[in-house]
Amino acid sequence: MTIHVALAGAGAFGQKHLDAIRLIPDVKVISVVGRELDKTQEVATKYGIPHAATELADSLKIAQLDAVILATPTQLHASQTLACLEAGKHVQVEIPLCDVLKDGEAVVQRARETGLVAMCGHTRRFNPSHQWVRQRIVTDEFHIQQMDVQTYFFRRTNTNALGQPRSWTDHLLWHHAAHTVDLFAYQARSPIVKANALQGPIHPQLGIAMDMSIQLQAANGAICTLSLSFNNEGPLGTFFRYIGDTGTYIARYDDLFNGRDEKIDVSKVDVSMNGIELQDREFFAAIREGREPNASVAQVLPCYQVLHRLEQQLQG
Repeated sequence: MTIHVALAGAGAFGQKHLDAIRLIPDVKVISVVGRELDKTQEVATKYGIPHAATELADSLKIAQLDAVILATPTQLHASQTLACLEAGKHVQVEIPLCDVLKDGEAVVQRARETGLVAMCGHTRRFNPSHQWVRQRIVTDEFHIQQMDVQTYFFRRTNTNALGQPRSWTDHLLWHHAAHTVDLFAYQARSPIVKANALQGPIHPQLGIAMDMSIQLQAANGAICTLSLSFNNEGPLGTFFRYIGDTGTYIARYDDLFNGRDEKIDVSKVDVSMNGIELQDREFFAAIREGREPNASVAQVLPCYQVLHRLEQQLQG
């Protein structure tokens, strides 16, 4: 059975999903949605997609459509996820699930009522580097004592990963911190019980904090320190240091090193080294198997509850 998919959000990250889906058997993208029709049509032509539109509602009307991947601006995530569920479509929404907690809670409730697969793109759960560490945690070979995480960008103007102007504003707390808040609780296998945050000056044009520091503690005692910045000129990206009872591991996206900076071979951890592909494979496998996916909206909701508490703290 071929799963027919629509992709909403034809920008830099949406095209990563299109590249990934090309590698997954029996999945076909039949519609793509973007803000500007001419640019969206260019993407459709490049990837051989028969339908291009500027409104998600047009894609949701396609009778043979089974599922939707949302790589749209953060502010649309919750409402568009609900629209997909209301239309009877399985849905994977890119991180973050929401930027207002009650909207995320509404998505979880509706997903539960419909029984459809509803997943959030918490890619770190799927990166081979983090999977390798996870396997040692699950088999009781490694226990996290501290995670030290740096998420650094140079983004003093409102541009995307391709250097193109954005129609929306990114956010350190609700987007970039969400990756680490979820991963820490997932890898510690323990809920977050304490959370503190500090933020730097608000950018006069973008209206967001450009620097942030977050401290977390899980119920089992493990701690996490997260530093985030849009002001950093390099190196760029997110770097995770796992400090545990039997070793230290440093994850740089899909690569993993030990505390002596020796590379660990993670090529056999999963069927691919591409975290986005592995995330999409999980989404389609859950649809085929009629089960809850890893990183379902219900599983990741506690992350957004923590972010909500942090936002309240920062607003003072």
